[in-house]
Amino acid sequence: MSTARALVTGGAGFVGSHLCEQLLAAGTDVVAVDNFATSTPANVAELVGRPGFELVRHDVTEPFPDLGTFDVVYHLASAASPPDYLRLPLETLRAGSLGTANAIELAERDHARFVLASTSEVYGDPVVHPQPESYWGNVNSIGPRSVYDEAKRYAEALTMAYRRERGVDTGIARIFNTYGPRMRADDGRVVPTFIARALTNAPLTIAGTGEQTRSLCYVEDTVLGLRALAAADHPGPINIGNPHELTVRALAEEIRGATHSRSSLEYIPEAVDDPKRRCPDISLAARELGWRPLIPRTEGLRRTIEWFAGRPAVVAAQPVR
Repeated sequence: MSTARALVTGGAGFVGSHLCEQLLAAGTDVVAVDNFATSTPANVAELVGRPGFELVRHDVTEPFPDLGTFDVVYHLASAASPPDYLRLPLETLRAGSLGTANAIELAERDHARFVLASTSEVYGDPVVHPQPESYWGNVNSIGPRSVYDEAKRYAEALTMAYRRERGVDTGIARIFNTYGPRMRADDGRVVPTFIARALTNAPLTIAGTGEQTRSLCYVEDTVLGLRALAAADHPGPINIGNPHELTVRALAEEIRGATHSRSSLEYIPEAVDDPKRRCPDISLAARELGWRPLIPRTEGLRRTIEWFAGRPAVVAAQPVR
């Protein structure tokens, strides 16, 4: 029996690198494609040289080189944090449009399962809570965040069009806030920002009142959800996230305590279109995929803090505010 092969676009990114690692451990050969616009080869350095793993520098908005055939294509390539997609607005839109088209056509060619990594951002600043997959969202299509939100919404529409019109085997995952090792301290997301600043006793800056909520899923669980969707035949969209909600201020206090930090809490103006509440309804994932997150936040934060604490150079890259 031949070994299964997977293509992972954005394979050197935060979530992508963990996906590559899990797939290899499960006996799947992996080709990781990345242009390193918001990632680094260091994320997969331990995988390079292992049998069954290949890292290819390539921009998914360009036609793919000959990489062989695949059984599954995971499309994760995109800027994903606010500073990145605000810095790379056109590139983000192209990754969601041209990049998705190129990746799904490769899957169509090989009769492979195509898994789109979409996002909870398609719900915008939601007025329905928690967010089920049936909710159409509340997105400002011309706001500064729209380059990411609308790129993913278009990617979902394109994926469903290929499924309906051309019979491509597709699945859409809507990923909620994910955290863990290999995040960048300067990527603007709340967990790495708080951890990096807490480890250096710098003030923990909270946007707005701090009463806005997030639901945090450890990256190992998120990747298991993506793999479960790949192994199923459900088209999605399916929410992949942790339904345990907490306020940003409570998270800051939790991280401050876990790091034994002397950091103060400081408040800055809230970001434009920043969601007030974010929490997934994961009943569909539990029913159709048999998936739900297993790693408690205390354990996930411990592992993430430990990873950052062992990398002073990464911590030092935090932005100055």
